[in-house]
Amino acid sequence: MPRFSGSVRSLIFVMATILLVVLVSNTAIGTTNIPPLLTAKIIYLNLLEWIEGIISWTISLSGISFDASNLLSSITPDHTWTDGQEKIIMGIRLPRVLLAALVGAALATAGCTMQGLLKNPLADPYIIGMSSGAALGAAIGFTLLLPIQLISFIVATITIFVVYNISKVGGKVPVDTLLLAGIAVGFFLSALTSFFLFFSESLHQIIYWMMGGFWNASWDKVKITMIIVFTGIVLSYRHSWNLNVMLLGEEQAQSLGVNIESVKKQILVISALITAAAVSVSGIIGFVGLIIPHIMRNIIGPDHRCLLPTSTLMGAIFLVLSDTFARTFPTKIQTVLESNDIMLFKLILERIGSLQGVDLPVGIVTALFGAPFFIYLLRKRRKSLYA
Repeated sequence: MPRFSGSVRSLIFVMATILLVVLVSNTAIGTTNIPPLLTAKIIYLNLLEWIEGIISWTISLSGISFDASNLLSSITPDHTWTDGQEKIIMGIRLPRVLLAALVGAALATAGCTMQGLLKNPLADPYIIGMSSGAALGAAIGFTLLLPIQLISFIVATITIFVVYNISKVGGKVPVDTLLLAGIAVGFFLSALTSFFLFFSESLHQIIYWMMGGFWNASWDKVKITMIIVFTGIVLSYRHSWNLNVMLLGEEQAQSLGVNIESVKKQILVISALITAAAVSVSGIIGFVGLIIPHIMRNIIGPDHRCLLPTSTLMGAIFLVLSDTFARTFPTKIQTVLESNDIMLFKLILERIGSLQGVDLPVGIVTALFGAPFFIYLLRKRRKSLYA
């Protein structure tokens, strides 16, 4: 694992603290007003009960006779909330916020590794056909009434192996060939998705899913995604030194003992798995894997030993904030339209109806932030090439 300098260690600690605050504060935000402090108490109590359950289970397995039911009672907060508030926090909001954090961390980590592997700041997890594979899987699932997340995960994972094998030339995988193969396979899969869309009776559901969002978040999805994403992130961190060396060039990396083709294959597989796991539960959410690693690279530099963990944390923070914006913005717009006696606003309200309780697809929000940033990167890159 990487060794951090004091400044980087402090930055990671600050970002982790910010993520924790964002998780709690954004769980408190919603149509039902629940104060952040009360939200934190609800989460804390449920966490204590979970820890107590694990301790009791461990003690029972060991065969020791010990009552652990009141083991943590001395640090348990007073129960000052209603059952309805607890159900809203623990059953609806917290799973959604945690799933957004996991997906954001996964996409940012995969984007960081892909940019390092391809030595291209414009690369992201979807550049090699991953999103097209996941979209096809979702279309198949909706049309044939199969498990959407499972099918999209399987098809997205198969896509990366197809792209990799198409790109292989004499046992090696040239970066340019990999990119071209990803684009070609992506177009082919998009055509198949359009075919399913044309004949499917679930057209609205498929399109809604492809916009990206966390409307159907649940604890089961959080648990499964957490296992895959955490494993993938840890494995990605183990390649941080390899990615640093590969920035010097493949010949230089080989002279330093790096097995280039093996590292390429491992990084591609890891990135594919965590991206597929994220996309299968959230739909297509673009630009997170593009803009977050690039921003962090400008802040702390290209050293992947520091760049990977900071990108992971920033990706989680960014997507949690984006999702909160997506689920609260329509209601705020509704309030603004109703509070102003302007004819245009009245006409807009008549046309769109009520926005109360409506959620924007979070993919729209990330695109609104990401597309201008992508244009900025293109212009900056063009100026540097022709300067």
